[in-house]
Amino acid sequence: MIRLLRHEADTAALGRRLAQVCPVRAVIWLRGPLGAGKTTLVRGFLRGLGYQGAVKSPTYTLIEPYECGGRRVFHLDLYRIADPAELDYLGLRDLQDEDAVLLVEWPERGAAALPPADLRLDLEYDGSMRRAIVQPLTTAGDELAKAASGFRAA
Repeated sequence: MIRLLRHEADTAALGRRLAQVCPVRAVIWLRGPLGAGKTTLVRGFLRGLGYQGAVKSPTYTLIEPYECGGRRVFHLDLYRIADPAELDYLGLRDLQDEDAVLLVEWPERGAAALPPADLRLDLEYDGSMRRAIVQPLTTAGDELAKAASGFRAA
């Protein structure tokens, strides 16, 4: 399923929509080139759960934890990962045992060290706009994709 995102606010709104139906435990892979809107989507997702603080890309910290709406969310940015074995130092295995949502930017750099995704969301440039390609990979991902299909950009 493909959604056209005309403005940055549309990307954030898609994130909020996904948060509304996201189960307590889910893995969402966010793929796309630099500047395509991955962190903007995460910011919208967290706002959808009621988080009001700053949301920055964890490019240097690699992982940022959030508690919001009675939920745990971990935002990972694997852009700087050179070897998937580095994820062991982040405690990724421990996170997989929690009731938490993992929002993973640059999952292709984590390869097989990552848990399988429920939903893969590719953000691409489309002229001055963005295109979101939503691919469910599990039953939970199907529900998330349905939410994305009901999303209407401004």
